[in-house]
Amino acid sequence: MSIEVLSIIVLLLSFIALLLLKVPVAFSIGIATTLSLLMNIDRMPALTTIAQRMTTGIDSFALLAIPFFILAGEIMKQGGIANRLINFAKSLVASLPGGLAYVNVLASMLFGAISGSALAAASAIGSTMTDRMEKEGYPRTFSASVNITSSTTGLLIPPSNILIVYALASGGTASVAALFIAGYLPGIFLGIAIMGYIAFIAVSRKYTKGNRASFSEIWTYFRKAFFSLLLLFIVVGGIVAGIFTATEASVIAVLYAAILSLIYGDMNIKDFPEVLLSSAKTTAVVMFLICTSMAMSWLFSFEGIPEMISTFLLEQLNNKFAIFLAINIILLIVGTFMDMTPAVLIFTPIFLPVVTALGMDPVHFGIIIVLNLCIGICTPPVGTLLFVGSGVAKVSVSEVIKPLLPFLAIMVIVLMLISYIPEISMFLPSLFNL
Repeated sequence: MSIEVLSIIVLLLSFIALLLLKVPVAFSIGIATTLSLLMNIDRMPALTTIAQRMTTGIDSFALLAIPFFILAGEIMKQGGIANRLINFAKSLVASLPGGLAYVNVLASMLFGAISGSALAAASAIGSTMTDRMEKEGYPRTFSASVNITSSTTGLLIPPSNILIVYALASGGTASVAALFIAGYLPGIFLGIAIMGYIAFIAVSRKYTKGNRASFSEIWTYFRKAFFSLLLLFIVVGGIVAGIFTATEASVIAVLYAAILSLIYGDMNIKDFPEVLLSSAKTTAVVMFLICTSMAMSWLFSFEGIPEMISTFLLEQLNNKFAIFLAINIILLIVGTFMDMTPAVLIFTPIFLPVVTALGMDPVHFGIIIVLNLCIGICTPPVGTLLFVGSGVAKVSVSEVIKPLLPFLAIMVIVLMLISYIPEISMFLPSLFNL
């Protein structure tokens, strides 16, 4: 057995063992990378290489967008924007059978898109909607399932932090602007698919309808939510039009959200230190994940793992549809035990050369890998969105799993359609020449 193969075995086994011991993912990645490097100490650079790679891994102007979008999402969560979006969504769809479930999905799509965070959407919308839905006869486990899966749409509909991370991992082959515009149709498609299943459940269980809102009521709620919705068009429209970069857009989002929250009166100056501290903690976790993931990604590259996997897949599975299916299955498995950020940073350099060799656009693959990992964060054992959604609904994870399974099946079906019908992702980028 060659030393290269042995080092990779040590890397994978130590990483899995550390995860099973419930060591935080970022530390597991860093420790496993260090152990693997020690196996090759005779032919590799000094251990300081890991520190260097961790430092250079976040030395990117584009990554500055992430802490600002996190801060903007935190301000929106605290600033009363969620309630305005919920009321607007309710005025549109509450009169349908199972209307409050549609409200949950639509509000999660809107809030997730504006904040760029699935966790923020699940927390802000779920904490409000679960109690409302329970009063109308919806089981809390069903409400939690709707909230968990619909919150993932915000990771596809821009602005999305994980799409920025993918743009970095792709080495510049996929621009942030192209990824942002490509995420719209898949995100909306996913939301509609979830609503389709809700419609089936609502009819079969005979869920009640809400009162139909008049046009004047819809207009009133729209006016109240208008400036919240406007942020989405300012950020994405400015990026696509080339007025500002994604990083500059993130700063604009923070300023806009802060001013809007103060005008709404749901926040005051005294609330900002707590919001800044909360966003700083989240940013620290995300950035440390990026640091260690970049070190592991470099190690994979040094060992030639992407080339080995690319050669193996292209030689053993000469059918591109079979290769796409194999990659999707691997990513679905990976998503169940690894957080989105390190998974994107580690596996993008491995699989991107394979799919591009088969003619897939890097932007299309970006949407596929993100949707794969969206499913992963809804599943145990490392499903952060599953834990947050269950927590705000005040139900145990084990209770949520059964009603969640059909929603996950819907997400997998959507994933397959997006994988094999590139026009769903690529229509808008082609339209805007991105």
